[in-house]
Amino acid sequence: MFEIRIICEPADSDHVVAALDGAFNAGTVTVYPGEDGERNRLYLRADHKHTPERDVTDWPNAIEAYATAPEPGGELEWLRTTEDRGAEWWLRRAALTDRMAQGLTPGYTASTANAFDLACQLMALDGDVVGCNPRAYVRQQYALWVTNR
Repeated sequence: MFEIRIICEPADSDHVVAALDGAFNAGTVTVYPGEDGERNRLYLRADHKHTPERDVTDWPNAIEAYATAPEPGGELEWLRTTEDRGAEWWLRRAALTDRMAQGLTPGYTASTANAFDLACQLMALDGDVVGCNPRAYVRQQYALWVTNR
């Protein structure tokens, strides 16, 4: 995981973002005006697109992964009251945030940047460098956890 900052002409911003998205597993791009007032500053967190050691095409999408997930209110309460902030807590937090960012939790929202950051944290805690989209990793891990608990 690394952070990228790019300074470019405003007319080039869309092309640069598209190229970054094609080259990396990228989070949300934040755009600020440049200090000179003429150019844009682009910021994002990203990771390499490695050739995965595992076949990620067979991993579940968000709807499949979270089909049996608890109601978001109950899950938020569990996260708030659980003192043990171990692997299960981080997985469930990342999964709930991913669900919220996907729009799968009516009445609850989260940003895609927040979902991406939590997914990256989970991957780092797991010591996993799959090289896939971190949010896909959360979905795969959550589906495995649900199946095996």
